[in-house]
Amino acid sequence: MSDIRKKLAENFSLKGKTALITGSSQGIGKGIALAMAEYGADIVLHYRQGHDEAKSVLKQIKELGVQGSVIRADLSKTGSVAAMEKQLNGKPQPDILVINASLQIAKPWEQITQADFDAQMHVNVKSTMLLMQRFSPAMIQKGWGRIITIGSVQQVRPHPSMLVYAASKAAVLNMVQNVAMQLADKGVTVNNLAPGVIGTARLKEHVPAVEERITKRQETPLGVVGEPQDCAAMAVLLASDAGKFITGQNIFVDGGMSL
Repeated sequence: MSDIRKKLAENFSLKGKTALITGSSQGIGKGIALAMAEYGADIVLHYRQGHDEAKSVLKQIKELGVQGSVIRADLSKTGSVAAMEKQLNGKPQPDILVINASLQIAKPWEQITQADFDAQMHVNVKSTMLLMQRFSPAMIQKGWGRIITIGSVQQVRPHPSMLVYAASKAAVLNMVQNVAMQLADKGVTVNNLAPGVIGTARLKEHVPAVEERITKRQETPLGVVGEPQDCAAMAVLLASDAGKFITGQNIFVDGGMSL
């Protein structure tokens, strides 16, 4: 192996790090968890429902030769972050925090209720702040940490049926930029990864006809639906020393949808 290849391999390695990924029993979160495990990180999986799915992902993670554990919390409930902290008692504090879990309620904006608004803002915005507050101090103490939020192309290209979801993701980006400024000199980077149309269960649930529009290049210039692995590759870069000079950024993984 050449010196350059060796250095690159070292920079991308996550060995010795612990990553907590919220909403990682399926979809993008699962893809990120498996990718980070592949690069050597021990993984803490989080899920709200779907215990069997979480256990299945945990099994795959352990087969990659790293440590893994599972915690459960409903981020729409008050006290959920404290519940996560309690379940982590005695375990290594995460060096890498990926805030992926989110709530999306699709309906015409005129029909949005106060309950719809409050639930999405609680999960997508308030919980993001609370998770950052809870897990960043240990990173600061170590002088090394990575916080990655999973946003959405809807930050700049809102969907007509997802007014609150789009607004919440825009708010998270602003929060990322604010916190990134405050943690930059403490060895902690904070970035937002914004996916476009990714082939997950949520896509089929909320936008069932999107694949046809994608292949006709009506939604995405590349003309294909993305995969969770596309987001996972960028997440590994941002979490590793290879991405140490990237902070406060919004990075689209969207096939050009934001253009």
